[in-house]
Amino acid sequence: MSVISAIILAAGESKRMGYPKMLLDFGGITMLEKVIRNVKAALVDDIIVVLGAYRDEIQEIAEKSDVRYCYNDIYKEGMLSSVQCGFRNIKSDTVAVLVFQGDQPLITPEVTGLVINKFRNGSKGILMPTYKKRRGHPLLIAGKYFGEIEKLDPGKGLRSLSEIFSTDVEEVEVDDATILRDFDTFEEYNNEINKN
Repeated sequence: MSVISAIILAAGESKRMGYPKMLLDFGGITMLEKVIRNVKAALVDDIIVVLGAYRDEIQEIAEKSDVRYCYNDIYKEGMLSSVQCGFRNIKSDTVAVLVFQGDQPLITPEVTGLVINKFRNGSKGILMPTYKKRRGHPLLIAGKYFGEIEKLDPGKGLRSLSEIFSTDVEEVEVDDATILRDFDTFEEYNNEINKN
């Protein structure tokens, strides 16, 4: 079976949080570990965590979780530089890559599985889940676009790929708002973990 890889972006400085959010407790494990577990449960073939800020701590989590990692030494230049770092390190037989953000621990394996199945059984090269017409993560990118990632404008980021090749985009409607949820502030984080 052809390889589907995942890139988990975990290089950010967590400036708005004021604390490395990937290391926050999320049900007894770190937020990043929760993301990794969810991605593994979706039966993705290969996982790469992109390191940047807090390199040692994040690398330790990646090693403990038995996933690969790469270090983006220009992570301060923005998220696209981390995406590009991840793509440079995918395996040669990869046919598609799912891009996850390290601060989205609520995305379920079921949602990821739906996106993968749509790709395997369809003809589109760029797929993403949507909730009530709003696009979320993970974004799936087929192999034919891997070379385009390096050409993207850092000011516009990865999302511009779906604008440039808009006729090859498939939106996968899901009944799950967590595809839109990330955690930028302590208030957002506390509200989530203190839910009954």
